[in-house]
Amino acid sequence: MEITIYDVAKKAGVSITTVSRAINNNYPVKEETRKKIEEAIEELGYVPNEIARSLILKSTSSVGIVVPGITNLFFPTIVEEINRVLVSSGFTMALYSTEGDAKIEKVVVDSIISRNMDGIIAIDPSMENLENNYFPTLSKKIPTIIINGNTNKYKCNFISYDEEVGTKEAFKYLLQLGHREIAFVRGDKSLSYDLKEDLYRQFVKDNNLNYEKIISVGMGNSLEVVKKTEEICKELLNSKDRGTAIFACNDLMAVGVINACNKAKIKVPEDMSVIGFDNTLLSSVNHPKITTVDLNMQEIGKNSALALIDMIKGKHTKTKKVVYNTKLIIRESCSKRK
Repeated sequence: MEITIYDVAKKAGVSITTVSRAINNNYPVKEETRKKIEEAIEELGYVPNEIARSLILKSTSSVGIVVPGITNLFFPTIVEEINRVLVSSGFTMALYSTEGDAKIEKVVVDSIISRNMDGIIAIDPSMENLENNYFPTLSKKIPTIIINGNTNKYKCNFISYDEEVGTKEAFKYLLQLGHREIAFVRGDKSLSYDLKEDLYRQFVKDNNLNYEKIISVGMGNSLEVVKKTEEICKELLNSKDRGTAIFACNDLMAVGVINACNKAKIKVPEDMSVIGFDNTLLSSVNHPKITTVDLNMQEIGKNSALALIDMIKGKHTKTKKVVYNTKLIIRESCSKRK
């Protein structure tokens, strides 16, 4: 037999209205009365109807998290921290993957809105939906946080990592090791990849380097990119003009580069230095361990969740932007040029 709010009220000796107020916490209830209600709920095993509750409160206490993929450990690491903060604050989370497709991204965001969720956190959303004003407009309708590299172009609430500083630091490190022939490996359609490529081109120009190679490996946030990078880099590594170092836009690509080097009998780091980006778990368990740029993922996840909760509760309404520092993590995949 289904236990209802009527049964709880009868057990506690109070009105249905009082039980409703205690459950929804939207009206003062005496502590002694609240305790009776809580005891009745526990004894009867009553579970409130969340749909009805959300209609009363005009809130579902849920948040939609939108990511381009879940196999790149960068995203699960941030999401895990977001979830920890949300749950501890009484919220639940629904995770949506877009496969990096702008159209799918719109579909999942529309789904979040139709489910009356209280807010959205979009991690590295598509450039198309930033450029066409979709996310800036969305931010005016529902509390929204964007997590991506540092940008001043869009009027949204951003929790960012300073990719520009981190990328420059990585290039500078390779130059200090004597590398002047550095190839650049990126994925398709990403603000992050475009930013890094611009910095790479500027780095080549500023340091009067006579070597510039940009390699695109397609979608960059799935495990498939490891294999794809391995295949595409084969031609470069078998050429006489392969250079002495490779910068990869994330750790998945860096693993693909190292795999390609192994197959081509090119030793890392003795014959080829490799730098990744993100400092995911992958970079510390790979052999050799990968030199990479740490983006402070746990801090970003925690503070994006806290910022969204503040927005939902009406404590913060103005557009804000927070940028976190990055750090070069030096491991085993880079060495001085011979």
